[in-house]
Amino acid sequence: MKRYSLFLLSLLACASVYAQTQSATPATDDGNFYSRFSTRVNAIQSQQPAWPPPIVTTYTGLFQVARTDIVRQITPTHGETWNYDNSKGVSFIPFNHVEFDVDLPPLLTHNAAPGSTAKTPIDGAGDMSFLGKYRFLSGNEQHGTYNVSAYVLATIPTGSYKNGSTDASIAPNLALGKGFGPLAIQTTAGTTLYMEKPATSTSGNPIAWNLAAQYRIHKIFWPEIESNATYYKGGTNHGREQEFVTPGLLIGKCKLHPEDPHSRGGFAFGAGMQIATSQYHAYNHSLVTTARFIF
Repeated sequence: MKRYSLFLLSLLACASVYAQTQSATPATDDGNFYSRFSTRVNAIQSQQPAWPPPIVTTYTGLFQVARTDIVRQITPTHGETWNYDNSKGVSFIPFNHVEFDVDLPPLLTHNAAPGSTAKTPIDGAGDMSFLGKYRFLSGNEQHGTYNVSAYVLATIPTGSYKNGSTDASIAPNLALGKGFGPLAIQTTAGTTLYMEKPATSTSGNPIAWNLAAQYRIHKIFWPEIESNATYYKGGTNHGREQEFVTPGLLIGKCKLHPEDPHSRGGFAFGAGMQIATSQYHAYNHSLVTTARFIF
């Protein structure tokens, strides 16, 4: 009898907690899955600064977006490479503190410089990749304006005609962000670890360091400047350094329903020009354009 009474008390306590939880559900939750999902994502992102992802540097917080980039690179021999999609895809926030990205293989096309007799690489698709991010610490504009995250980028060698790597790789990175009024500073640093040869012999384990400074003007204009540097360790380029300075502009988010403060849907656009500043560089400059649907 005593055990039965304890069971009933436990059951009543659970029912009471459940009832209180249900009564605390926002009035805007109409039972629709997307409505509940949007409410939860809004709550997660409200704990971090409202910065846009930079043009090149990986975002230091959590973001939910469908994104595609188009890149036009000019090589030192004045050849031209077009990169459609630039390994972008869909980013979503499955639960608190976590972001997961599915990045589609880019399509690369190559054009030799006028009058050049050099052999032009064959066009084809690049590698598919996945990114997992964990936000350890964050504070919105009322609580310090910062992000501390770590992420791992995993790449699968699906590329064709040497437009990708010969072997799979993982790239662990640390990401930090700090805001000072309308100014946002975001930086990431990490290395790429190839699983097998020959990639480890030819590419080594390069270290990448990106730094982005963004400044908000009005509500949707974000001029920025980035430094995108790579330090080669091992491989055929061992000891070399490559750096690009990237000035650019981001516009967004432009809401689909600006009259609704809880609406998530919107578009963002941007463009930047990567300019080589190091003696060694794989290409002279690169025009990067980006289009994003935030959901």
